[in-house]
Amino acid sequence: MNLKEKFTDLCLPFSKDQDLINRFWQEIEKKYSEKGRHYHDLFHLENMFLELETVKEYIKDPVAVSYSVFYHDIIYDAASKSNEEKSALRAVERLQQLGLNAEMISKVSSQILATKSHQLSDDSDTNYLLDADLSILGKDLEAYLDYTRKIRKEYSIYPDLLYKPGRRKVLKHFLELESIFKTSDFGERYEQKAKQNLTAELQLL
Repeated sequence: MNLKEKFTDLCLPFSKDQDLINRFWQEIEKKYSEKGRHYHDLFHLENMFLELETVKEYIKDPVAVSYSVFYHDIIYDAASKSNEEKSALRAVERLQQLGLNAEMISKVSSQILATKSHQLSDDSDTNYLLDADLSILGKDLEAYLDYTRKIRKEYSIYPDLLYKPGRRKVLKHFLELESIFKTSDFGERYEQKAKQNLTAELQLL
């Protein structure tokens, strides 16, 4: 998947300033390629787009959702508790510069903020975005364990003494949800396996 091409095609209806679009793409590429990123990288974006492609006929505003994918983790610091807020603010700044209307910018901002708590939304597009973001949880065990190793690397600043209790809390949070996935499409595909994977990791910690 050519993410640069996808981003450019997304921007051209709003701005013909190729230099501006290139600059914004380079920012995305640079941020998602930062040294400390092992999971929240460009491959994660690709995976989300591939997942969303399978449900594209149900997405009402694919442009907004696509911008949300590109910007939802643009600011990522394992030691910070405000990554989503900062990412949403960056998205608002960039989309204003591209000339998107206020309604769409607000929609993108809300979708990015929703990735903080992953709660069921009244907006179906947001639910599809959240499910694509968490789709790794329902993959085969080998892929899931690879994901857990990458997450651990991102939190390498923390010793096991601090990391493991925090990780247990996250896993229990997801397992206590009525359903991890908010849409029937993703739920049917991944819910059962996700719960098995989360339970398996919990037992390993």
